[in-house]
Amino acid sequence: MLNRTRMDFDYVYHLAAEYGRWNGEDYYENLWMTNTVGTKNMIRLQEKKKFRMIFFSSAEVYGDYEGRMSEGVMDAVPIKQMNDYAMTKWVGEMQVLNSAEMFGTETVRVRPVNAYGPHEPSSPYRGVIPMFIYRALHDLPYTVYGGHKRIFDYVEDTCRTFANIVDNFIPGEVYNVGGRPEWETDIKHVSDIILRYLSSDDSNVTYKEAEPFTTKVKHIAFSKAVRDLHACSVKHPKRSTCALIHSLISLPNLYRAQNRFAHPCNWISDQLKHAT
Repeated sequence: MLNRTRMDFDYVYHLAAEYGRWNGEDYYENLWMTNTVGTKNMIRLQEKKKFRMIFFSSAEVYGDYEGRMSEGVMDAVPIKQMNDYAMTKWVGEMQVLNSAEMFGTETVRVRPVNAYGPHEPSSPYRGVIPMFIYRALHDLPYTVYGGHKRIFDYVEDTCRTFANIVDNFIPGEVYNVGGRPEWETDIKHVSDIILRYLSSDDSNVTYKEAEPFTTKVKHIAFSKAVRDLHACSVKHPKRSTCALIHSLISLPNLYRAQNRFAHPCNWISDQLKHAT
């Protein structure tokens, strides 16, 4: 469609992709076609139209690296990606780098880190926060894997940083975009907060050892995004989770749960203020 349009673009944000490691295992053909062939099609259009592109990679490209995940790690250390999704994102990065070298295209790469917020569907292929909330509200079983830590970033903060790229576009740069390093939290802690709010026990929760083919702890560095993009996440996960819970229990199919729990934001905010 873009190839047929007569419109010109200054910037294109290329977010189109299949997401998630298990999604990539179950629907690998769609994953590779969308994330690699689809990206190549976008690059061909970029070479023709000469727009600047912001390519969305993923922090999954850091694979099994155990140190501080700064952007330069990928150039300095041989990294083993741990699943097909991560592989496709790294292939996409190499595609845009090759195009820049061969055809002079200008692209900035971003590696988002665990964005979350309202309207993200609950699915085994999506993030843990909406899945935990939805399943806990409906008294459904779910699994919590031990030993995993992540940094979560509220989608509003994430998008603000992405928007700033066009104000200081540096061709060839790559940025980790996420929350703050001090927000690193254990996945079990997220589950515990949700269950506490719902006055539920963990009888429907199965605890297992670390999930296979998944990085245990992601120590992410965000200093480049702070320097160049004025990244400044302000919505602490412990406080903004209440907004997400509120949005989910306000949906029509969760009406019963909404009546059962009257004041979600007030309750969860109080709990999170005292959380360790």
